[in-house]
Amino acid sequence: MSTRLIDLQHITKTFDGNTVLDDLNLYIRENEFLTLLGPSGCGKTTTLRIIGGFEKPDKGTVWFNGQEITNLPPNKRQLNTVFQKYALFPHMTIAENIAFGLKIKGKTKTYIQDKIKYALKLVNLDGFESRMPDSLSGGQQQRVAIARAIVNEPKLLLLDEPLGALDLKLRQDMQYELIRLKNELGITFIYVTHDQEEALTMSDTIVVMNQGYIQQVGTPEKIYNEPENAFVADFIGDSNILPSLMIRDELVEILGARFACVDKGFGENKPVDVVIRPEDVDLVKPEEGTLQGVVTHLIFKGVHYEMEVTANGFEWLVHSTDMFPVGTKVGIRVDPFDIQIMNKPESEDEEAVVLDA
Repeated sequence: MSTRLIDLQHITKTFDGNTVLDDLNLYIRENEFLTLLGPSGCGKTTTLRIIGGFEKPDKGTVWFNGQEITNLPPNKRQLNTVFQKYALFPHMTIAENIAFGLKIKGKTKTYIQDKIKYALKLVNLDGFESRMPDSLSGGQQQRVAIARAIVNEPKLLLLDEPLGALDLKLRQDMQYELIRLKNELGITFIYVTHDQEEALTMSDTIVVMNQGYIQQVGTPEKIYNEPENAFVADFIGDSNILPSLMIRDELVEILGARFACVDKGFGENKPVDVVIRPEDVDLVKPEEGTLQGVVTHLIFKGVHYEMEVTANGFEWLVHSTDMFPVGTKVGIRVDPFDIQIMNKPESEDEEAVVLDA
């Protein structure tokens, strides 16, 4: 098991009387690609800025490799940050942009030239040394910003929505580039995004945040397949979230029909929430389904059909490679392993239980 590189302990931060982070505890391991994911205003960028030294917490401590760095300025920390706005110097060549930090550190000319070549090769920009930033595409400028960060050999790279300004194809290309870089460099990445697909594609660990709290920590598979609460289920991909009744272990009543499930320990006749992903809803002949309904909407999405099925007063979202025309009577069937049971929160603001990363 790799060791902890960053440890945030009891971090609280307020701006103008608004609490942005509330007693946040989180650790990040060495060589981990960890993504802070959540909607605007959830506290993810503030968390990143506290790690980077750009903000100081009102309460709590920041530890780096076993040393407290809460009050250490950014330039004294063994990390670099890549922002959404690349912040390249427009009057400098690509080589001069990359060399900037190394010159400040007083590195030799030979060392700097070797590092520039190494970094440009790493980001697939060989031969771009003499180009100016305005002659590059957005994706190329982002690669230069990353090259400038990695030549300083940081133990930690912070990335604040670095792909947000790129178009979809470039963004997807850069996702693979970042995974490759992380694996080749062997350094820790902390990545901030509100893009669920981006987080699921790149991360070893995802931290889902909302309203200054961590809602869930886990692998992409765990976050997607086993959301801890309705917020996580709704935020990470499309979901059918249904108020239900846990009859007993491995049996749940959904919209008046009883479904077998695999969950245990929720008690008997207890109200719960159930999450069923659209791709996990099987549409069958009416007599073969646990519930019966009618297809009310149909859209072709390329890789699948997206349908809405009204059954027992609920609009089910269904993704299937099989097409059922609007008006078709269907049965709904769900594999027990695809039914995720969640405790109902006692209040809307209840903080979710944080899983150990």
